Amino acid sequence: MKKFEVIWTKKAELDLELIIEYIKVDSIGIAKNIFFEIKEQCDTLYIFPESRRIVPELQQIGVLQYRELIYKRWRIIYKTESDTVYILIVVDASRDIEDILFQRLLRDNT
Repeated sequence: MKKFEVIWTKKAELDLELIIEYIKVDSIGIAKNIFFEIKEQCDTLYIFPESRRIVPELQQIGVLQYRELIYKRWRIIYKTESDTVYILIVVDASRDIEDILFQRLLRDNT
């Protein structure tokens, strides 16, 4: 079985940090739990990262290299290259993701 290294980009780390800071205002305990749960979910991508769904908004326009992991109310968008999974975006699922996708994935080619 092929195993992948999971690497967080700086932008994804910042996304997670901002989410945790926002939650921490109400509850440090919940923020801590969410942080570790999201990290743990991403760590599961070391096996079979291609089994997750392609980001639907990108699939509609023929961009197929980005996949996502949905955890509770967050979308975690990543891409796989060779033996590495790059975590690119962590965003609340209620946000309009199309602008974020365009800025981060298509324009920056991150």
